[in-house]
Amino acid sequence: MSVTLVGDVLSGTGGIWHVRTSDGEVREASLRGRLKKATVTKIAVGDEVEVEQDPSGAWAISAIHPRRSRLARREPGSGYGERVVAANVDQVVVVFATAKPEPHTRMLDRFLVIAEANELISRVVVNKVDLVPEADAARTFADYERAGYAVHYTSTKTRAGLDTLHDSLAGLSSIFSGPSGVGKSSLLNAMFPGLNLRIGEISESVNKGRHTTVGAVMHPLPDGGYVVDSPGLREVGMWQLASDDLDRCFPEFRPHLGECRFGDCSHLVEPGCAVRDAVDAGEISAARYDSYARLRAELEESPKKW
Repeated sequence: MSVTLVGDVLSGTGGIWHVRTSDGEVREASLRGRLKKATVTKIAVGDEVEVEQDPSGAWAISAIHPRRSRLARREPGSGYGERVVAANVDQVVVVFATAKPEPHTRMLDRFLVIAEANELISRVVVNKVDLVPEADAARTFADYERAGYAVHYTSTKTRAGLDTLHDSLAGLSSIFSGPSGVGKSSLLNAMFPGLNLRIGEISESVNKGRHTTVGAVMHPLPDGGYVVDSPGLREVGMWQLASDDLDRCFPEFRPHLGECRFGDCSHLVEPGCAVRDAVDAGEISAARYDSYARLRAELEESPKKW
C-alpha cells in the first residue's frame, strides 16, 4: 500500500525535488512519468504537490496542486517563454544596496512592475545603509515611498531595520529578489541565523556580485512562513504584459487612470492626459514616469521582435 503526503517544493536540481511534507520531513522525490507527460506546468519552488512512496521506499511527485499566485519573468537572454521563479508566494521583497553595487532604480522599477503584473505585494529593501549618509539613501529611494511601497532601510553590520523587516515576513511566503551582491543572503542569515546561506564577495572589476544562489530555494522560517532566496538577476524581462496594462503596474498612476480625455490614453503624447498632468504638478515622480515610458516602448517592441 502506497503512502501519499502533501508538501511544498523547497528546491530542485537534476530532476530531483526536495519536498517538505505535512509531517515536517524533507523528502527527495522525482516527477512521476505519467505526470511528466500529462502536464504542461513545470514544477517551481513553492508549488504544493502530492508525493507517493512506492514499495521500495522511493518517493515520486504524483500531482501538482493549482497555484494561488506566482512570480514569473521572461526567459533570460534570447529565450522566448515564461520562467516561473516561485509559486504560491504572498509578497516580493526587492533588495537593492545603497552602494557596492550602485543602485540602478530603472532596474528596481522592472522588478516592481513584474511583481505588480503578477498581482503580488512588494516591499523595497535598501540594504548597506552604513555605506552612505542616511539622507542620500532616503533621497535616492524617496519616489518609492511616495508611490506607496513599504521601504526598509537595513544594514547587517549595524542591524538597522532588521527587526522590522523580520516581523514583516512572519507567517507569509516571501521571495527575496534583486541584483547580485546587494546582500540578500546576508540579510536572511542575519535575521535567521540557522539558514547558513552562502555569501559571495563583490567583484571589484565589474562592481557586481558573484552568483552564490544557483536556483531559487525556499526555506521554512522558525516563526512560521517561508522565504525564497532567488538568484541575483543581471536582467529582468517582462512576460505576457500588454503595453496597455503597464500603467496599472505603477501604483501612483492609479488615482489618475480614467481621468484622461481619451479612454485608450497611452500617457505618452495624447492631449488631456491626467497622468502627465500629475507629473507636471509634481504628484508623480518624473523619473518613475520616464521608466514607464521606456518600459512601454519595450513592451510595444516585444511582439515585433518575437
